[in-house]
Amino acid sequence: MFYLKRNLPTWERALRVACGAALALAAVWWFPGGLLGASALVGAAVFALTGLVGFCPACAMVGRKA
Repeated sequence: MFYLKRNLPTWERALRVACGAALALAAVWWFPGGLLGASALVGAAVFALTGLVGFCPACAMVGRKA
């Protein structure tokens, strides 16, 4: 079984999900097509996914713990 220990506190998880939703909305509203819009949607998905899962690989690489 693949297990990732959470390294994000609850407040940051909620903030990441909210920022991911806001970035997705902004991507659809201001950049409806093209490379910039697709990049913003990918970034929004990464923000929301790390918030939902509670694990951030970049934070883990620098040794951050919740």
